[in-house]
Amino acid sequence: MKKVLITIILLFFCITAHAELKIDVTGAGTSPIPIAIPSFMNDDGDEITTIVRDDLENSGLFRLVNPASYIQKINGVNSTPRFSDWQAIKAEALVQGEVTYQPDGRIKVSFRLWDVFAGQSMEAKALTLSAQDKRRLGHMVADMIYSRITGESGYFDSKIVYVAETGPHQKRVKRLAIMDQDGANHHYLTDGKTMVLTPRFSPNMQKIAYLSYKGGRPSVYLMDINTGKEEKIGYFPGMTFAPRFSPDSQSLLMSFSEKGNTEIYLYDIKTGDKKRLTYHPMIDTSPSFSPDGSQIVFNSDRSGRQQLYVMDKNGKNVKRISLGKGSYATPVWSPRGDYIAFTKIQGGKFYIGLMRPDGSAERLIAEGFLVEGPTFSPNGRVLMYFKQNPYSNYGVGGETGLYSIDVTGRYERKIPTPVDGSDPTWSPLLH
Repeated sequence: MKKVLITIILLFFCITAHAELKIDVTGAGTSPIPIAIPSFMNDDGDEITTIVRDDLENSGLFRLVNPASYIQKINGVNSTPRFSDWQAIKAEALVQGEVTYQPDGRIKVSFRLWDVFAGQSMEAKALTLSAQDKRRLGHMVADMIYSRITGESGYFDSKIVYVAETGPHQKRVKRLAIMDQDGANHHYLTDGKTMVLTPRFSPNMQKIAYLSYKGGRPSVYLMDINTGKEEKIGYFPGMTFAPRFSPDSQSLLMSFSEKGNTEIYLYDIKTGDKKRLTYHPMIDTSPSFSPDGSQIVFNSDRSGRQQLYVMDKNGKNVKRISLGKGSYATPVWSPRGDYIAFTKIQGGKFYIGLMRPDGSAERLIAEGFLVEGPTFSPNGRVLMYFKQNPYSNYGVGGETGLYSIDVTGRYERKIPTPVDGSDPTWSPLLH
């Protein structure tokens, strides 16, 4: 992903003694904060304003106050609001914004966030990007507002790569597609002539690893995000899932079969060296690094059915962490290190769940005929996964789509895609 020079100018920041406006993001019963976001001045078609509104509302942590109820008309970012007007419509936060088109073609967005009931400015900043990155400006403003009120980093300025699916279910065409986290700026990365599966972003945002059947057999490929150039890593017999990157993006964790035994290996991208990490006659697969690179979570049927295990990065100190009923699969570690997400199969149903790295506090937060493949937002606050509907006896149905849900189990929503989608992977933040 190309790096964009971002100019951030601190305009105003005020620390006050009153109880600051803040959302408790860990509380399952937290009520969304009412926020008013009038149209940014000079925002043609309200494009940037709409992105900011949609990002914050879709997070589930903010409730937009109906613009039709606004009493005061906001003119730019430098005027002080009549707080009584905004208090009267029960807005707790207010955002003022202004768009400026620079002589060199770049776009500058200035905004100011107000705590309405305290009558205090919480944040004021300006950001400048090229005209082609106009939508990013909206996502970045939303990230800053989200971060200022929640105390956590945002996740709106990010990308999703997924497997776009078309055609009859007996002969699905599967190709890689990339889009913004809200479904905008969608385009395809592969042509669909060869089936692809399970893409994975590198932590440094430079490459995607995925499984491709180019040439008739499953092989691991890397794609450079900037150029679209593909590089074949190799053919690994018995490959079960595409590999995941190490935190430094220099190695790949993968599982494949040698002499009929599926084990987990660490593959050095530069040298091609493989280091075997597990030694067990049963299947070990789906490895994922902890964010600090010290541990690996994986699933194995060594106990009789698929369960989750954690081991040190060198393969030592293997410990089972899933102790519930059913089978567990596709574990992935949160970027914050606080949760492991997984797919669970129990009683003929599929679930998306979370547990602590020691296996405690297991929770199931989504369910369906088929739900699978969780991936975390860059801040670890939201999960995305895919959900498939059942087919009828006549072969009708089977629609597959991408969904997101808060780690508390709230705010499930469908992510818009032009075709069916599966196997999502969420990028790190772009800025």
